[in-house]
Amino acid sequence: MHKLGPGRLPERERDSDISAIIVPHAGFVYSGASAAHAYLSIAEQDKPETVIVIGPNHTGRGTPISVMGEGFWETPLGLVPLDTELAERIVKKSRIAEFDDTAFIREHSIEVQLPFLQFIYPEFKLVPICMGYQDLVTSRDLGLAIHESIVGESVIIIASSDLNHMESMKESNRKDKFVLDAIEAMDEIMLQDSVKRERISTCGYGPVSATLVASKLGGAKSAEILSYYTSGDIIGDNRSVVGYASAKITRNEK
Repeated sequence: MHKLGPGRLPERERDSDISAIIVPHAGFVYSGASAAHAYLSIAEQDKPETVIVIGPNHTGRGTPISVMGEGFWETPLGLVPLDTELAERIVKKSRIAEFDDTAFIREHSIEVQLPFLQFIYPEFKLVPICMGYQDLVTSRDLGLAIHESIVGESVIIIASSDLNHMESMKESNRKDKFVLDAIEAMDEIMLQDSVKRERISTCGYGPVSATLVASKLGGAKSAEILSYYTSGDIIGDNRSVVGYASAKITRNEK
């Protein structure tokens, strides 16, 4: 087992108090150990019927919020069916989201989550959402649409984001703390303001913001950082690093 991972496999099921997780999306050798902490946490509670994965748009393809609603996604572990009905509800309730498959061509931020999900869940449905716009208005629109679409449903939300990119370990640690503090405060305004003010190159602050909005509307009470490190901790070069963190958002107080 990796020294930066959780150090164990899932052990038992418990009440489903986790409504969302935040995970990184770099190559598994870099960020997989951090992501494993969050996937362990949801593997030890009841399995959802559907997983919504929100990732940033790295390619520029597609619309401001792109949703894919028909077909399957495939990995070496098998096929994952898309939840067409839930995707349609989200698009209908959002003022911005549209169906657009092109946003997912060569976009890695969502697909790298599937092997983790397929390992912990024998069967589930997927709603992939790719955010081209990540501003506060767009994030709140998507978060509200998701909340209104999943009331009474068995759903986990996953926000996919790496942290600050390609600065020294010291500077990345400083900048990443603003993002981690905003997540723990469950404050999307604090997150958006910090990213802009400090020029933090967190690539998925929109997905994180939307997830915070949906989670709070759904009754979430607290967030906890489960893991944080940088690529320097993996390769031993701290001159230019990328930050990775995972977190869980729960309906219960800490």
